[in-house]
Amino acid sequence: MLNLERLRVLHTIWTTGSVGGAAAALHVTTSAVSQQMARLEREVGQRLVERQGRGIRVTEAGAVLARSAADVLNLVERVEAGLAEHRGVVAGPLAVAAFATAARGLLPGVLAELTGRFPDLDVSLSEREPDAAVAALRRGHLDVAVVQDWSDDVLGVPDGLSRRHLLDDPFDVALPAGHPLAGRSAVAVTDLAGDDWIGWSTGQICHDWLAATLRRHGAQARIRHTASEHSTQLALVAAGLGAAVIPRLGRDPVPAGVRLVPIDPQPARRVFALWRDSAAARPAVAAAVDVLAAHAAAMDTDRSWVAGHGGST
Repeated sequence: MLNLERLRVLHTIWTTGSVGGAAAALHVTTSAVSQQMARLEREVGQRLVERQGRGIRVTEAGAVLARSAADVLNLVERVEAGLAEHRGVVAGPLAVAAFATAARGLLPGVLAELTGRFPDLDVSLSEREPDAAVAALRRGHLDVAVVQDWSDDVLGVPDGLSRRHLLDDPFDVALPAGHPLAGRSAVAVTDLAGDDWIGWSTGQICHDWLAATLRRHGAQARIRHTASEHSTQLALVAAGLGAAVIPRLGRDPVPAGVRLVPIDPQPARRVFALWRDSAAARPAVAAAVDVLAAHAAAMDTDRSWVAGHGGST
């Protein structure tokens, strides 16, 4: 009979593309992965992986077995989730991932409530961009992922994953306090077409949205400075170096000297939770999604967050 853990190792090599990737995903050594593969090859009497340059590749036989292993592992997870549901206890490991601003603005309260209410739950959080989180979730390396997309850049959700909308996260423009438009109740991005901008790097959603919006109105975005952290972008705005488009989730504290003005029309990204269908019955997964939704709903009804007009606080 084939060993389930060895099938898991083969499947992880197949999905990550390397022994090192499999070892990192499974939290074991590369030597342990190699030993498990050698035993599995003896069990099936066929080569499942072979050297290719400095790395390895999964053979045709290995790919056939890895695809079947995915079905087996999925079935096992459904069985385990059903048993956990029958037991009705929120317990065991729960791996959660979130993009940076959700990890900062939403997850601390969620994790605190989960660990406080369910002492037998072992929760861990990692920061991952949506595409990476979806891939890890599909491979079984995560249990819940908090991801985001825009209406102009929709995140593809593969079959086998479920989703729940958490909130819409609006963006405002951050301006130096002395900017002529800083006292406005709302501003169009095109009103700032001649300004210098502070933003993310080319290829990131917000950067591309800003460039496309200005281009539609015959203007070129002069993005003078780029930074991946909102705190850095806001510090540059406070220094009078340009304007920035900043989401409301996870942006506090806003430094003195910065004014946040709503954009008209208001751009927003959608934030939602993902989990595997096969794990949906696990009480831990269900509890995590429910707590996420409750905290997100509280943010949506918090008018100070929704208004978000900003100031010097």
